[in-house]
Amino acid sequence: MLSGSWSMPASRSEAAPPPAPLRGSTSPSRGEVGKTEGGFGIYVHWPFCLSKCPYCDFNSHVVANVDQSQWADALVRELTYMRELTGPRLVNSIFFGGGTPSLMEVATVEAVLSAIARLWHVEADVEISLEANPTSVEATRFRGYRAAGVNRLSLGVQSLDDKELKFLGRLHTAEEALKAIGLARDIFPRLSFDLIYARPGQTMEAWARELRMALDHAVDHLSLYQLTIEEGTAFARLYEKGSFKLPDEDEAVALYELTGEICGEAGLSAYEVSNYAKPDAECQHNLVYWRYGDYVGVGPGAHGRLTTGEGRIATAAMKAPGAWLASVEANDHGLETREMVSAGEQGDEMMLMGLRLKEGVSLARYERLTGHALDEARVKSLVGQGLLAQSGDRIAATPEGRLVLNGVLGRLLA
Repeated sequence: MLSGSWSMPASRSEAAPPPAPLRGSTSPSRGEVGKTEGGFGIYVHWPFCLSKCPYCDFNSHVVANVDQSQWADALVRELTYMRELTGPRLVNSIFFGGGTPSLMEVATVEAVLSAIARLWHVEADVEISLEANPTSVEATRFRGYRAAGVNRLSLGVQSLDDKELKFLGRLHTAEEALKAIGLARDIFPRLSFDLIYARPGQTMEAWARELRMALDHAVDHLSLYQLTIEEGTAFARLYEKGSFKLPDEDEAVALYELTGEICGEAGLSAYEVSNYAKPDAECQHNLVYWRYGDYVGVGPGAHGRLTTGEGRIATAAMKAPGAWLASVEANDHGLETREMVSAGEQGDEMMLMGLRLKEGVSLARYERLTGHALDEARVKSLVGQGLLAQSGDRIAATPEGRLVLNGVLGRLLA
């Protein structure tokens, strides 16, 4: 076994109103615009929250008053700038992340979606996801988001236990979470929610009860993350002081394996290391990342990967909301960096993302990106150890390989 390799990422009945069409979309057929290998998505980052969760290292900021009209205009301006980089594309997915996107006014979401439809070609069955927190105030906006075109909600539930929610710094109760799940289920065609497990003192029995309760609520997608300590967070400071302990490596592995077993019994397959879905309910936007597609990122701290006439570029926006906003108003974008991604880096990134997926990666595509094949002896060695499986052109991590994925990648890409 590869030692020191276990790691899991830490860290979202009334008839639904019909969604409005994306204004400005030409509704092209698939053949009118060339498809992007791996897909093409647009990520919109809303950086504001009501409070900062102690485990969160995302680019989020607590701001009391936000001029939503000003921010909508800025997001549209940056999208327009990004269209100049991408050229015409067929949009497969749109994702509003954060922060807390459910603090956005419906008009802000509408403005962004209208701009996307005007600037690019939007696939007829495009997945449009929005992250939300299950407080009663934000839940009242669900119908407005659906009418604007959002067809998938991702709820940041994190736990179904009030004591644990308090520990995690969440503002909602378990009862509010269940009500929000029910409301979202009625309004949106697709629903996912997040849970964080491997919390201090959490037993196998307690997690099994909580997970089964979650699965009882008619979900078709769950994102299940083990609690990890991220640098610079409140939890990092508390952990350093010894205020709490996390499960050890063996306990974490046992909890992970139990998670897969229970989800499998409910018909949700682990299509990615921390994501479980029923057939055809996988998150299309995240698949763009994991399949190493192209994606635009707009908003403070947003990242992008784009194939242009110059080659593949990586973009990253300024993290500070004020600095980003000022830059957009002065320059039409808030990009802090725009760098070329070398052939070798592309191959590494594709493997780092793609081996998280159950479907794995294409060896031929790796060779096209890098100009050289993977070392055949290394692949065979890892297959022989039961850590990788190979079927024709594709390699994928086995269940055993997923438990030591960092080590597998280290040996494969050395």
